[in-house]
Amino acid sequence: MAKKLVLISAVLVLAGAGIAFWHAVRSERPPRFDFERPAVSEALAAEPGAVTARASAKQLSKAFVAASKKVRPAVVHISVERKVQTPGGYNDPFDLFGDEFFRRFFRRGRPAPRQRVQRGQGSGVIVDRRGYILTNNHVVGQADKITVKLADKREFDAKLIGADDRSDVAVIKIDGENLPVAPTGDSDRLEICEWVIAIGNPFGLDQTVTAGVVSAKGRSNVVGIQYQDFIQTDAAINPGNSGGPMVDLDGRVVGINTAIFSRSGGYMGIGFAIPINMARKIMTSFVKHGRMVRGWLGVRVQDVDDDMAKVLGLPGAGGAMVIEVVEKSPAALAGIGERDVLVRVGKRRINGANDVMNAVGFTEVGKKVEVEFYRKGRKLKLDVEIAERTAEAEASEAGGERLEKLGITVENLTAESRKKLGLEESQSGVLVTAVKPGSFAARKRFRPGMVVTEVGEAAVRNVADLKKALGADVKRLLIKILYEGRKYYTVIRVK
Repeated sequence: MAKKLVLISAVLVLAGAGIAFWHAVRSERPPRFDFERPAVSEALAAEPGAVTARASAKQLSKAFVAASKKVRPAVVHISVERKVQTPGGYNDPFDLFGDEFFRRFFRRGRPAPRQRVQRGQGSGVIVDRRGYILTNNHVVGQADKITVKLADKREFDAKLIGADDRSDVAVIKIDGENLPVAPTGDSDRLEICEWVIAIGNPFGLDQTVTAGVVSAKGRSNVVGIQYQDFIQTDAAINPGNSGGPMVDLDGRVVGINTAIFSRSGGYMGIGFAIPINMARKIMTSFVKHGRMVRGWLGVRVQDVDDDMAKVLGLPGAGGAMVIEVVEKSPAALAGIGERDVLVRVGKRRINGANDVMNAVGFTEVGKKVEVEFYRKGRKLKLDVEIAERTAEAEASEAGGERLEKLGITVENLTAESRKKLGLEESQSGVLVTAVKPGSFAARKRFRPGMVVTEVGEAAVRNVADLKKALGADVKRLLIKILYEGRKYYTVIRVK
């Protein structure tokens, strides 16, 4: 019995010692890490420059927030509908379920086009209290119905005021009270690397805001439109962003988001916006005139590279060399001639041919501007009164470009050339003086000495007539030619 008591006592002593040891060990464990402990925050704050950096980051963040709040109420979601005709079934009482046997047997089935509705969406921004909204032509230009939804959930039917497929700018209008309006800035004053914000409805996700910097300015040849002067940005732009605003950190609209460069169809870091200065001029023209009114100088130009600059005696590459002057155009009347190199039109510096188009096209008709250019190494200045770019003027310029693409050189018939070719003095037409080897004209067997007398149904009396006729908005033209005393026709493609 005594031995049992001793054993029990020993067990109890050992158990007590074990428990004491366990508590001692537990008390030595390090405390769990607490991310919210004041000691840790104080340690972080004690890092050199941490407080200043964090404060600066918060200030920048607040600038983005403020700019976004200033414009977002005026950013709208645009929904469009367009009715299109598509090949359909057969509109015939015997055409049971489109059965081919019945259609052939009764010989009455004829294809009946079916009408369906295409739907699309995009973005826009209200820039005038009267309800004028800037967006893209490719968003609303072909729409039969346009619906606008505001950030406050109000919806309106919109009216198309004007759509310009040559710049991809469109203006629509809604009628409503207390409409939010986004302030506009000056896109000419944007700097490379300046922060900008893109706001819109990518993939239908309303009021999406992304941020980036101005990557470049004056981009051209990036999409298939005529007037290009894009702002490039790395702010995320995706399908549905089209027509939405690009905004600076002062909360002013500086561009209209328009296009992206993408191999996937989505964002790849390169987006393009139309400068607000250009978009504003287009809107003003539509509101004031009901149509797009553009300026016209009457020249065709090309870029000047380094080799050409050396040959022409210029200080360096840049500018735009005149390769053709339209008769009786503002340029011709002012004294501008071929091989003159334009370096400034008004206040705009000319770095290439695209700059001339934009500088002149968006200058007020009737306004006199100073044109600075080089001629035989000398810098000269002339005042030119900008005229309106009419359909006739446009056709003449387009005809000149197409004539060049065809690969033929022409000149007016003279008394001397008529005598040499054995033509009557009354014979009118345009003489082909050269044909570019391998060109379309060469493949069509054009030869020097041929005389073009008609294009389409229009008589050709001189080079101006030929260019005007070639500028017609058609794909193919029938041309009448006189060669070695014989007359015949050929067809050329002009598009």
